[in-house]
Amino acid sequence: MQKVREAIEHVIEGKTAQIDLALVVLLAEGHLLVEDVPGVGKTMLARAMGRALDCTVRRLQFTPDLLPSDITGVSIYNQVTHEFEFKPGGIFANIVVGDEINRASPKTQSALLEAMAERQVSSDGITHELERPFMVIATQNPIEMEGTYPLPEAQRDRFMARIEMGYPTRRAELDMLDHHGAKEPLSEVEPVAGKHDIVGLIKICREVYVAEAVKDYIVDVVASTRRSQDLRLGASPRSSLALLRAVRARAAMQGRDYAIPEDVQTLAIPVLAHRLLPSTASQLGGRSVHEILQDLIASVEIPDHR
Repeated sequence: MQKVREAIEHVIEGKTAQIDLALVVLLAEGHLLVEDVPGVGKTMLARAMGRALDCTVRRLQFTPDLLPSDITGVSIYNQVTHEFEFKPGGIFANIVVGDEINRASPKTQSALLEAMAERQVSSDGITHELERPFMVIATQNPIEMEGTYPLPEAQRDRFMARIEMGYPTRRAELDMLDHHGAKEPLSEVEPVAGKHDIVGLIKICREVYVAEAVKDYIVDVVASTRRSQDLRLGASPRSSLALLRAVRARAAMQGRDYAIPEDVQTLAIPVLAHRLLPSTASQLGGRSVHEILQDLIASVEIPDHR
């Protein structure tokens, strides 16, 4: 995973935390939502990860005229065999890059739900399994509302984590001008890990030990979002499972075979924040979900893991 990180950092300057979180989501068998303003490297992060891994990668450009069958696939009648043949859509890949996902209609967005939750596609009464590893990396622009369809809560809940790329530091931006101005760094990225390597690492992450006290801490953090008067929608049970898997993956990335409360604290906001909805009073008071969640995490007692 260190080799994968270095390969991605060759393209994305000064974004180690975001890259590490993307790799955690990969090892936790989750999906990633990258939400930020245009031009900060959202799609480049997804493409760089695809190039660093020797896996099948497909990019779906979400537009208003994109059809659900373009994503899942369609059955076509073969006049030679006189049978219908299934032609796989863009979702049949190890890493699926969904660019500007909120530009597609809700009907098209819903075509991702089964694939993201169950890693399978149902068409004409037949279920087609998706090859592992399978990860959807979707990008969206949060400030441009013209011609967009906001992701419904059910769709956002399918994403394990959400990250914001943010603007680069001055040093990183100067390095970007040097590296990207004269050549295309993405073309120089060579695969450093295959899909069988990733599947093996995923199995290792599943074996990371999580003490009962840490599990209680996860449940307490998630439950606090459901009791808060500042939120009108708390985190779902799916988010508890997502946080547990992400915690295991982060522990393994840190070289540990056990999880600690710090893993929960680090991942709670990326994993939970995009699933929550603030109350009307919070919105009128100018409080963001990020601030509310920070206060809730601080209010939950941290267990002694020693």
